[in-house]
Amino acid sequence: MAGGLSLVAGGGSRAAEIHQLPSGLGECWRLPVPPSPTLSELFAASPRDAGWAGFLLAQADRTKPLLWVQDRMAIIESGRIYPPGLGSGELIHVEARDAKLGLWAMEEGLRCSGLSGVIGELWGDPSALDFTATRRLAVAAERSRVPCWLVRLAGTANLSGARMRWRVASMPSIANPFDPRASGSPAWEAELFRARGHQPGRWGVAHEAGAFHLAAAPGRGTLGESERLRA
Repeated sequence: MAGGLSLVAGGGSRAAEIHQLPSGLGECWRLPVPPSPTLSELFAASPRDAGWAGFLLAQADRTKPLLWVQDRMAIIESGRIYPPGLGSGELIHVEARDAKLGLWAMEEGLRCSGLSGVIGELWGDPSALDFTATRRLAVAAERSRVPCWLVRLAGTANLSGARMRWRVASMPSIANPFDPRASGSPAWEAELFRARGHQPGRWGVAHEAGAFHLAAAPGRGTLGESERLRA
């Protein structure tokens, strides 16, 4: 389907056709979210692809301070966060010596209802990050009603207590409607591969004017068969 993207539901039947608007954006898309604040896990497509940060921050409430924890290896391999580039809102940054201390800092932060959320970046598959550790984060987030995102860089999607698990990769930005040589709104390929209460699926999405929109990758016309919504 030229100029748009198709969504295919279970059984292979065509559910809808969403044609792109001139700006390159499609219909408004509702992000699958847990019914209440809890732990979500996010896997970067590659250690050098930081597009996940925009996808995550587009969901975050910035009316209260946001706690961002990075373990030492995440900083070495992917870089330290740059607060001025993260938009408005107060940020508390914690650099942890290792994953064990990073998990401890995240859990302590989740006990503070004065935070808008907790983000933790961990590198690889450290021994401290097991099902028990993720379960503790989920329970702490649910008790305080503070959302938590565990970002896995070069990690394996092993057993986890996270209620929602995403894989996120950067897509080319949406075309700028005022200058074709300039970049437009950011876009991502977002795959929800495990969730409680939601069907898994993969979407091409963009974020503009405070909302997510369905979007096809520029130059490809339509999402390929492997990128269609899977139920």
